[in-house]
Amino acid sequence: MALGDLLAEAVGGATGQIQDVHAAIAHRVFDSLGPSAYPVRVIHDGIARGSYAVARTASSAAIRAGAGALGGTRPKTAPSLQAAPRGRAALGALNGVLGDALERRGSPLALKMGLRRGGAEVPLDRRGLEGMFPDATARLAVFVHGLGETDDVWRARADSVPYGTRLQLEQGYTPLYVRYNSGRHISENGRELAALLDRLLTHWPREVQEIALIGHGMGGLVLRSACHYGAGSRWVGQVRHTFTLGSPRRGRELERVASATSSALGLLRETRPLAKPLKLRSSGIRDLRHGYLVDEDWLGPRTGPRPGRARRIPFLRTADHYFLERRLPAASGATLLAHPAIYGQISERLRRPALPRPARP
Repeated sequence: MALGDLLAEAVGGATGQIQDVHAAIAHRVFDSLGPSAYPVRVIHDGIARGSYAVARTASSAAIRAGAGALGGTRPKTAPSLQAAPRGRAALGALNGVLGDALERRGSPLALKMGLRRGGAEVPLDRRGLEGMFPDATARLAVFVHGLGETDDVWRARADSVPYGTRLQLEQGYTPLYVRYNSGRHISENGRELAALLDRLLTHWPREVQEIALIGHGMGGLVLRSACHYGAGSRWVGQVRHTFTLGSPRRGRELERVASATSSALGLLRETRPLAKPLKLRSSGIRDLRHGYLVDEDWLGPRTGPRPGRARRIPFLRTADHYFLERRLPAASGATLLAHPAIYGQISERLRRPALPRPARP
């Protein structure tokens, strides 16, 4: 039913936008005719409002009824969206665009932050971790996906061995895959991830000696935010390497294009209603535009000589930081998350001695 409600709301919203465009065009025409057109205008507006109200109610009801029928005929044992890779990919994309709104309304479609292994949630207690990680080691590699993704992206290509699996086989790292709602503020996810990793180390079956953080796109920013909020904790003190695969510039460019388009459509009364959907960008996408990593960046008005700019968050001085942005041939089908050259860079740097020293971005 959550999906049905979401579709119904979208259909209702589209009907409202059409009504707003219709009204704007009609008002321009009636304004040009002057006071003599007032009686006709009143009748027109009344009929239009009634017609669009009926259309909105009927279409939304039909969508909800269809979703309810599907839910009623589906066997109780049928898998949820999260049971299949395509369903999880769809949920990841949906959360990237609307995740903050889904969370506010308490929708079951909103993804929760957690660790995943083999498609299952990892319980963050001693017994659960021992059961899920009988092969636990003292070196951890934490993988954090990007905007509109889930933890599945690290294992998406059937023709290649995932980076985490190779690091486990070749260097003894235990791979840990984080899933989160990428439509939320980066700082909200960063703070929650810091708490998650703190709890993880408290109950991890082995004494942790070293942690490597590996983030894709937005995931790299979430990791930086987590290190900020986890400052002074035991897990941050064990971080020796951080890797960001792919710059978040693409996300910022997407946000800028949407913002510019929304502004342009808002210049005319007739196109102003069409600007509304473009303003429904998630908090995560907006944060990408500005590079916001902490709450203070977005909570309220900024003060100082450079209002609106993201605060400078220092890199960890006990870790080396790497930014891999290799451009791959489009025809190759390879990605930053499944490429021998990228893995080679990660593997080679992890083999270097992990010594406390100033970061070298």
